[in-house]
This record gives sequence, structure tokens and C-alpha cells, in this order.
Amino acid sequence: MAELRYSEEHEWVRVEGDIAVIGISDYAQDQLGDVVFVELPEPGRAVAKGEEAAVVESVKAASEVYAPVTGEVVEVNEPLADDPGLVNREPTAGGWFMKVRMADPGEVEALLDEAAYDSFVSAL
Repeated sequence: MAELRYSEEHEWVRVEGDIAVIGISDYAQDQLGDVVFVELPEPGRAVAKGEEAAVVESVKAASEVYAPVTGEVVEVNEPLADDPGLVNREPTAGGWFMKVRMADPGEVEALLDEAAYDSFVSAL
């Protein structure tokens, strides 16, 4: 599996060519608790790095999911509508939220690698 990169807002990115697959980290889903609803963006929507792109609701709270890269949403994870618990069970695999065609693939380089992200969350 390709390397994941992370934002300080707890989103992850896996790059597949010019597409960024985006979800929330294992840490984020653990902090949220049982996910009960996910609101995904419409395919075709333009998102800017740092902009709210989706919403995830759990039994504890609702939280925004921010776009870690700029681009156009080309696909969303439709199974999350019927099974939002995928976010808890497979946060970095089947629980992905959206795929974004990146306007600037270089934005990924500014994200944290796994070691830096682990260090970041251990300090929280």
C-alpha cells in the first residue's frame, strides 16, 4: 500500500497518480468514537486545501473533515452512507471519504509523514 501523509487536522492522504484518496486518521476516529453519519461532498466540487470538505458525526460529536489538498472531488465513498462504521473499522482503508484530482500534487509534500504524525499526536 502507498505511503500515507497526514494533516494536523487528522486527515490522511494516499496518492494514486494525480488522485489523492482522503480519509481521517485512526487517531481521529478513535477520538470521535462510534461514527453514525458521514456527509460527503458532491463529485465535481472544487475543494481548497484547508477548506471544509465533509462532515463526520459520531455518538460524541460532529466534526468537519478538511481538504488536505486543493483539487476537484472525482469520487466519494458511497458505502459510507449505509455503513458509516467503516470509518471506525477501516479508517485508512475502506473508510476513505473522497478522491480528489489534485491541482498541485506538490501540496502533499507539506503534509506529515507517518513518523511525524505519530510524534504530533503523542504530544496532544
